Amino acid sequence: MKCKELADRIEQLQPTAHPRDVARLCLLLSNSTPDFDQLNDHQALTDAWKEIGLRLQAATDQHAAMTEELECLAREDPRKFSAEQIWVLIRAIKVQSQILKLYVGEPVLDV
Repeated sequence: MKCKELADRIEQLQPTAHPRDVARLCLLLSNSTPDFDQLNDHQALTDAWKEIGLRLQAATDQHAAMTEELECLAREDPRKFSAEQIWVLIRAIKVQSQILKLYVGEPVLDV
């Protein structure tokens, strides 16, 4: 299967998707599927599409929450950060790392 064929199949599953969302799903699906040709099977594609959708939504939610925490943290004086504020920064790095791994096809830890 070629990316164009996968994009066409995704558009069938999600007809209202914007082109950038279709491209994003193509990337995520191709990175998450060990055997790209498995996506020729309608059920396998549907299952993978649902799983990726859930993983992407979870990552998006984590990112949104972390962004809000970082925006609050950015208003503080870094010289006066508490231990909890340092942990916010560490969690932000972890969330960003998980999102990057999702896009580059590396396994994401389920911690």
